[in-house]
Amino acid sequence: MKRYFGTDGIRGKVNEELTAELAFEVGKSAAYTLKDHGGKGFFLGKDTRISCDMLGTALTAGATAMGMDIYDCGVIPTPAIALITKLLGATAGIMISASHNPPEFNGIKFISSDGYKLSDSLEEKIEKNLKVVEKKYVPATSVGRFEMLPGTKETYIRYVLKKVVPDLDLEGMKIVLDTANGAAYTIAPEIFRLLGAQVVVINDLPDGLNINERCGSTHPEGLSKTVIEEGANCGIAFDGDADRCIMVDEQGNIVDGDKLMVINALDMKERKVLKANAVVATVLSNVGMEIALKREGIKLERTKVGDRYVVERMRQIGANIGGEQAGHIIFTDYSTTGDGIITALLTLKVMIRKSKPLSELASCIEIYPQIMRNIPIKNKEKFVEDVEIRERVRSINDTLREGRLIVRPSGTEPVVRIMVEGRDEKEISAIADDLSGFIMKRLGGNV
Repeated sequence: MKRYFGTDGIRGKVNEELTAELAFEVGKSAAYTLKDHGGKGFFLGKDTRISCDMLGTALTAGATAMGMDIYDCGVIPTPAIALITKLLGATAGIMISASHNPPEFNGIKFISSDGYKLSDSLEEKIEKNLKVVEKKYVPATSVGRFEMLPGTKETYIRYVLKKVVPDLDLEGMKIVLDTANGAAYTIAPEIFRLLGAQVVVINDLPDGLNINERCGSTHPEGLSKTVIEEGANCGIAFDGDADRCIMVDEQGNIVDGDKLMVINALDMKERKVLKANAVVATVLSNVGMEIALKREGIKLERTKVGDRYVVERMRQIGANIGGEQAGHIIFTDYSTTGDGIITALLTLKVMIRKSKPLSELASCIEIYPQIMRNIPIKNKEKFVEDVEIRERVRSINDTLREGRLIVRPSGTEPVVRIMVEGRDEKEISAIADDLSGFIMKRLGGNV
């Protein structure tokens, strides 16, 4: 049976890999699988992609056909759906979004009643039950209801202002927000303005087709330019569903997730609120982050790529900060998932508390050069099974001086990702180019 769930729910190109028919069947199977889990029903959120209504409607039809009630929360960030799911007692939360991916992609993310992403075992059950529910329906008198759920945006805003940053005053600060034409396009500016900041917003005119297009956390170049032009204190870029945040300092320099984690972890240790004396990050986080934390006596725990694995390890060791270089950062004292808005606000609190600009806070980290390559591939299984590719990767790692090589299939896109890290940028660039060519030659027509 085809595997649908990856590291972040179901994701694929709309009307090719992710169709209305699949969304309908997934809705049916999820309702059937979770029917005895209690709760009020499924809470449904979406980002601004044109395909969200199609997929959300299809999923709603499937879930209600199996007797599950659906409450539509409209366009809202993923972390807001996670919060609402937990606070209001939903059976599960569902987010229709492909996060940072281009607009032609979409996805279905499931959130359990406790606000965390659905477990691997439950996702596997939903997959297995796709066949079980193929011909199943509840009686006509037992179908689920569909309702709009008003006030969800206000509930999230109230939580952030009262529980996360009740004492934050941004009066006198000029901040540029890049909302990626995504789910945060109204909610983020409102929060920052309520806190007193002078807000300049870019990429806040979603048309269904421009989400993440040359903007947001994956393309912060425009944000850097605007920060300099506006003379702003900093810039903040979200991705399509606002669970990621990349910042830009007052000089226009990018401050990525690794730097944001170090800035916040050092402050948390100083205030004696850092739990487990550790930060959890993935294997892709820069070695410079590890060195900066070690210098202050803080451990870095690494996991495989995927925020679900970061959260899992955080819960195992009791850590309260972790995340990914791409800006998906989890503060478990406040949120069960990555939250770009909370990440930005907590970083601003550090800037204000220490009376230092973001550039100075970020200067404590020496970032080693990293070269990334994405190789399009149709058949991930052939890549995984290729012995010669594995041997080439092992051989390079054995000889690489002061660096690391990581090669892995993406869990969210049809690509193989190469990351080479080291002090000598020319050396690692040559390694990345050579290995990219080798993989493409080995896999032939599969790329």
